[in-house]
Amino acid sequence: MESDTTFHGPPKETVLTVGSSALRKDLPGLIRNMKLSHTWANGDLNAMILIKDSERNVMLVALHEGTEIVSYQSNDSITFQIIEGKMEFNTRKTSAAIGMGQVLTLNEKVKYRLTVSEETVMLLSIAKDTAARNVSGRSGSKDAQVNYWR
Repeated sequence: MESDTTFHGPPKETVLTVGSSALRKDLPGLIRNMKLSHTWANGDLNAMILIKDSERNVMLVALHEGTEIVSYQSNDSITFQIIEGKMEFNTRKTSAAIGMGQVLTLNEKVKYRLTVSEETVMLLSIAKDTAARNVSGRSGSKDAQVNYWR
Protein backbone atom coordinates (compact mmCIF):
# COMPACT_ATOMS: atom_id res chain seq x y z
CA MET A 1 0.00 0.00 0.00
CA GLU A 2 1.28 3.46 -0.88
CA SER A 3 2.23 5.85 1.94
CA ASP A 4 0.87 9.41 2.13
CA THR A 5 4.46 10.68 2.05
CA THR A 6 5.44 8.96 -1.17
CA PHE A 7 6.92 11.36 -3.72
CA HIS A 8 5.12 10.68 -6.97
CA GLY A 9 7.71 12.15 -9.33
CA PRO A 10 7.23 15.13 -11.59
CA PRO A 11 3.80 15.37 -13.19
CA LYS A 12 3.76 15.00 -16.94
CA GLU A 13 4.00 18.11 -19.06
CA THR A 14 2.40 17.89 -22.45
CA VAL A 15 3.08 20.18 -25.38
CA LEU A 16 -0.02 20.48 -27.56
CA THR A 17 0.16 21.64 -31.16
CA VAL A 18 -2.88 23.81 -31.89
CA GLY A 19 -1.72 26.18 -34.62
CA SER A 20 0.83 27.51 -32.14
CA SER A 21 2.57 25.87 -29.23
CA ALA A 22 0.57 25.17 -26.10
CA LEU A 23 1.62 23.68 -22.80
CA ARG A 24 -0.48 21.60 -20.41
CA LYS A 25 0.45 21.23 -16.72
CA ASP A 26 -1.00 18.87 -14.11
CA LEU A 27 -1.72 21.40 -11.33
CA PRO A 28 -3.08 18.89 -8.78
CA GLY A 29 0.06 16.77 -9.26
CA LEU A 30 2.36 19.78 -9.01
CA ILE A 31 0.60 20.97 -5.84
CA ARG A 32 0.83 17.50 -4.26
CA ASN A 33 4.56 17.32 -5.01
CA MET A 34 5.16 20.85 -3.70
CA LYS A 35 3.48 19.98 -0.41
CA LEU A 36 5.59 16.81 -0.05
CA SER A 37 8.87 18.66 -0.64
CA HIS A 38 11.57 19.54 1.89
CA THR A 39 11.16 23.24 0.95
CA TRP A 40 7.47 23.18 1.94
CA ALA A 41 8.15 21.33 5.20
CA ASN A 42 10.82 23.81 6.31
CA GLY A 43 9.74 27.21 5.01
CA ASP A 44 6.91 29.73 4.68
CA LEU A 45 6.29 29.03 1.02
CA ASN A 46 7.20 26.96 -2.00
CA ALA A 47 7.12 28.34 -5.54
CA MET A 48 7.55 26.81 -8.96
CA ILE A 49 7.95 28.67 -12.26
CA LEU A 50 5.47 27.30 -14.80
CA ILE A 51 6.08 29.79 -17.63
CA LYS A 52 8.87 32.34 -18.07
CA ASP A 53 9.36 34.31 -21.24
CA SER A 54 9.87 37.90 -22.38
CA GLU A 55 6.17 38.77 -21.97
CA ARG A 56 5.07 36.94 -18.83
CA ASN A 57 5.97 34.84 -15.81
CA VAL A 58 3.52 32.37 -14.28
CA MET A 59 4.31 30.76 -10.94
CA LEU A 60 2.54 28.22 -8.79
CA VAL A 61 2.94 29.32 -5.15
CA ALA A 62 2.01 27.39 -1.99
CA LEU A 63 1.95 29.35 1.29
CA HIS A 64 1.60 28.22 4.91
CA GLU A 65 -0.99 29.72 7.25
CA GLY A 66 0.34 32.92 8.82
CA THR A 67 2.74 33.75 5.98
CA GLU A 68 2.91 37.47 5.23
CA ILE A 69 4.38 38.94 2.05
CA VAL A 70 5.13 42.65 1.79
CA SER A 71 5.91 43.77 -1.73
CA TYR A 72 6.17 46.70 -4.10
CA GLN A 73 4.85 46.13 -7.60
CA SER A 74 6.65 47.43 -10.67
CA ASN A 75 4.83 48.62 -13.80
CA ASP A 76 3.97 45.03 -14.66
CA SER A 77 0.42 43.75 -14.23
CA ILE A 78 0.17 41.09 -11.50
CA THR A 79 -2.68 38.58 -11.13
CA PHE A 80 -3.29 36.37 -8.10
CA GLN A 81 -5.61 33.39 -8.77
CA ILE A 82 -6.44 31.40 -5.65
CA ILE A 83 -6.59 27.63 -6.23
CA GLU A 84 -6.86 26.55 -2.57
CA GLY A 85 -7.26 28.51 0.67
CA LYS A 86 -7.63 32.24 1.18
CA MET A 87 -5.64 35.36 1.96
CA GLU A 88 -6.06 39.03 2.78
CA PHE A 89 -4.80 41.65 0.33
CA ASN A 90 -4.02 45.12 1.73
CA THR A 91 -2.78 48.43 0.36
CA ARG A 92 -2.91 51.85 1.97
CA LYS A 93 -6.31 52.46 0.32
CA THR A 94 -7.76 49.00 -0.38
CA SER A 95 -8.40 45.77 1.47
CA ALA A 96 -9.91 42.56 0.12
CA ALA A 97 -10.20 38.95 1.21
CA ILE A 98 -9.70 36.59 -1.73
CA GLY A 99 -10.45 32.89 -1.62
CA MET A 100 -10.60 29.74 -3.69
CA GLY A 101 -11.62 30.41 -7.28
CA GLN A 102 -11.18 34.18 -6.98
CA VAL A 103 -8.81 36.42 -8.93
CA LEU A 104 -7.24 39.78 -8.07
CA THR A 105 -5.28 41.85 -10.60
CA LEU A 106 -3.02 44.86 -9.95
CA ASN A 107 -2.40 47.09 -12.96
CA GLU A 108 -0.29 49.93 -11.52
CA LYS A 109 2.57 50.47 -9.10
CA VAL A 110 1.46 49.86 -5.54
CA LYS A 111 2.85 48.73 -2.18
CA TYR A 112 0.84 45.78 -0.94
CA ARG A 113 0.75 43.15 1.79
CA LEU A 114 -0.63 39.62 1.49
CA THR A 115 -1.53 37.75 4.67
CA VAL A 116 -2.39 34.07 4.43
CA SER A 117 -5.09 33.00 6.91
CA GLU A 118 -4.92 29.30 5.99
CA GLU A 119 -2.75 27.08 3.82
CA THR A 120 -3.10 28.63 0.34
CA VAL A 121 -2.07 27.76 -3.21
CA MET A 122 -2.23 30.35 -5.99
CA LEU A 123 -1.16 31.04 -9.53
CA LEU A 124 0.84 34.26 -9.65
CA SER A 125 0.98 35.74 -13.16
CA ILE A 126 3.12 38.72 -14.11
CA ALA A 127 2.48 40.31 -17.51
CA LYS A 128 5.58 42.34 -18.31
CA ASP A 129 4.96 45.90 -19.47
CA THR A 130 8.25 46.52 -21.27
CA ALA A 131 6.63 48.25 -24.26
CA ALA A 132 4.84 50.85 -22.11
CA ARG A 133 8.01 51.67 -20.16
CA ASN A 134 10.06 51.98 -23.35
CA VAL A 135 7.52 54.34 -24.97
CA SER A 136 6.54 56.54 -22.04
CA GLY A 137 9.61 56.41 -19.82
CA ARG A 138 7.24 56.93 -16.87
CA SER A 139 7.44 54.95 -13.69
CA GLY A 140 3.67 54.70 -13.16
CA SER A 141 1.13 56.44 -10.96
CA LYS A 142 0.94 56.41 -7.18
CA ASP A 143 -2.65 55.10 -7.15
CA ALA A 144 -3.24 51.46 -7.90
CA GLN A 145 -5.92 50.06 -10.12
CA VAL A 146 -7.15 46.86 -8.53
CA ASN A 147 -9.51 44.46 -10.29
CA TYR A 148 -11.22 41.86 -8.14
CA TRP A 149 -13.48 39.08 -9.42
CA ARG A 150 -15.60 36.59 -7.48
